[in-house]
Amino acid sequence: MDEMEEELKCPVCGSFFREPIILPCSHNICQACARNILVQTPDAESPQSSRASGSGVSDYDYLDLDKMSLYSEADSGYGSYGGFVSAPTTPCQKSPNGVRVFPPTVLQPPAQQQQQHQQQQHLLPQPGSLPPIPRNSCITCPQCHRSLILDDRGLRGFPKNRVLEGVVDRYQQSKAAALKCQLCEKSPKEATAMCEQCDVFYCDPCRLRCHPPRGPLAKHRLVPPAQGRISRRTSPRKISTCTEHELENLSMYCVQCKMPVCYQCLEEGKHGTHEVKALGAMWKLHKGQLSQALTGLSDRATEAKDFLVQLRNMVQHIQENGVEFEACLVAQCDALIEALNRRKAQLLSRVNKEHEHKLKVVRDQISHCTVKLRQTTGLMEYCLEVIKENDPSGFLQISDALIRRVHMTEGQWGKGTLTPRMTSDFDLTLDSGPLLQTIHQLDFVQMKVPAAPMLQLEECCTQNNSATLSWKQPPLSTVAVEGYILELDDGNGGPFREVYVGTETICTVDGLHFNSTYKSRVKAFNASGVGQYSKTLIMQTSEIAWFTFDSASAHPDIILSNDNLTVTCNSYDDRVVMGNSAFSRGVHYWEMTIDRYDNHPDPAFGIARGDVLKDAMLGKDDKAWAMYVDNNRSWFMHNNSHTNRMDHSVALRRSDGGIGKGATIGVLLDFARRIVIFLINDEQQGPVAFEGLEGVYYPAISLNRNVQITLHTGLPIPDFYTPGEADPTGSVC
Repeated sequence: MDEMEEELKCPVCGSFFREPIILPCSHNICQACARNILVQTPDAESPQSSRASGSGVSDYDYLDLDKMSLYSEADSGYGSYGGFVSAPTTPCQKSPNGVRVFPPTVLQPPAQQQQQHQQQQHLLPQPGSLPPIPRNSCITCPQCHRSLILDDRGLRGFPKNRVLEGVVDRYQQSKAAALKCQLCEKSPKEATAMCEQCDVFYCDPCRLRCHPPRGPLAKHRLVPPAQGRISRRTSPRKISTCTEHELENLSMYCVQCKMPVCYQCLEEGKHGTHEVKALGAMWKLHKGQLSQALTGLSDRATEAKDFLVQLRNMVQHIQENGVEFEACLVAQCDALIEALNRRKAQLLSRVNKEHEHKLKVVRDQISHCTVKLRQTTGLMEYCLEVIKENDPSGFLQISDALIRRVHMTEGQWGKGTLTPRMTSDFDLTLDSGPLLQTIHQLDFVQMKVPAAPMLQLEECCTQNNSATLSWKQPPLSTVAVEGYILELDDGNGGPFREVYVGTETICTVDGLHFNSTYKSRVKAFNASGVGQYSKTLIMQTSEIAWFTFDSASAHPDIILSNDNLTVTCNSYDDRVVMGNSAFSRGVHYWEMTIDRYDNHPDPAFGIARGDVLKDAMLGKDDKAWAMYVDNNRSWFMHNNSHTNRMDHSVALRRSDGGIGKGATIGVLLDFARRIVIFLINDEQQGPVAFEGLEGVYYPAISLNRNVQITLHTGLPIPDFYTPGEADPTGSVC
């Protein structure tokens, strides 16, 4: 009941309604608050005259907002209240609960007040009552801002909302403190029961002591305190009186004015020409309408509650996903930092290697030059000592050798010897530009897989042995989709298999099994991966096959007509035509009638694989199982091997041993028993024609130009045949 509290508060004072009255706009307001927001209009010029003349009013510059005429029911849709006329809206302020509140009564000049006082002396209230309402007072609804001028009755012209007053009273009592026991002597305890007969509230000890469940008190009815409070408060409904005739009770309801009226209102003629109904009947009718309206509103409220639960769950999921995503982001950035550190270590290793290499080369050159310089210095010192010798013959003996050694040593210090073999600069330059650019471009991309598609059931259907499925992405999904994958099972509860991969959102799958139940589902994918499956849709293919001859796979000499149901040929040689539907499961039966039969040809009827020969009689290769017939006999043929199933002598004992114009050939294919049976004019031709059939087969015939045949499909199984039982003839081919 807490949600109802705002409905029980006055839009002006913000407190619970006290003596609420109903304004013509159907809004409610406290009677005292209504007096506080009255505005007095000038006597000199009425609002209508000022608007008609177009002149402004300096002292009362009212806004011409939403006006409501109370004399015309067509203006606003509300019932009319006599004596009220339109009035302008006035400036306003805010009430405690946020609704606009209009200012109190405007004081008139003393002369006008004295004149008005003299005119209304007969309306002065008794001592102790409220002062009279000034003449030409205006009241504006604080909720819809519609204004009207009060008549001589003032606020008494508005009906009191006794229902709202009763609801407020019950609500305030229900919010009061807990009921106390009425028999406790000192500190009353909380009551736990109330006796409806005794009209007393009891606590448990007092009930056991003063109201034992035996003797005469055993028949008394004890109820919970809250229920007892309601029953105690319940009293006979107070009869409302008419606002215009205070001595008359409201007994009728004016349908046109939408208000309760009394008998005198009808007698005076104000509502005499209006449609009126009994007050009790309209009370029950409107209660029913309100209950019906509340049912729809209750459904919306239930949906809103479920939606709020969904939103709260979304808040929790968003928080959880935010923490998870943040942790994932930190982990990814840490992984990048770790990869950068590993690369840093690798680059530092290369720098160290280069550093060691340069040092080694320079140190080797230093060592080599040091040795050579030591040798050169030693040679120089030796030569200087030799030059100091005074013995010419001794000097000449070694001078040539020393000169050669000096020149040789000097030559060793030739070009490049005194040039460093390695520079001190490092020739490595770190190319960090692309990486820095990549880091700056590092941003979020679509990392989620698509949501599960929604199957559009109104567009999904089956026709014959084809199924059409349609789907779409959820309305709130913003994830990019690159394509869809449609999957179907085998129609027998087997595993799913992919039947379509692409960008379309509608797909028709042909070549399904007849009389089979298929499960289908679809999922979406993008660069991030494959999303969840949609809900599984169960589809039932047609129980009976409807098909025609297939012009696309027929021999070029074949001539089709009658919507591909009638076939003939323009060649004297046999040509093959197949049906446009294949069978691999179930029991199927179709018939063909002979429209034209000239010169006793041998047409063949049966079933075939998709790659059967098209320019030979049906049954000549191992791709067809057929019965070919002339005007007297019939043969079963497969892989160019045939058997006479009805010789001439047998045919003589039958009225339709062969075929002719008007004859009917039937083919019955039973995959449960894996057999095929042929009929001519509703008579079975021999025993089972072929058995052990397994796989996919097409209806097929072969004929030449002397025959014309019409196909009939969608036929029930013949009455003589029961699928799944033994061979009806008792023999098997």
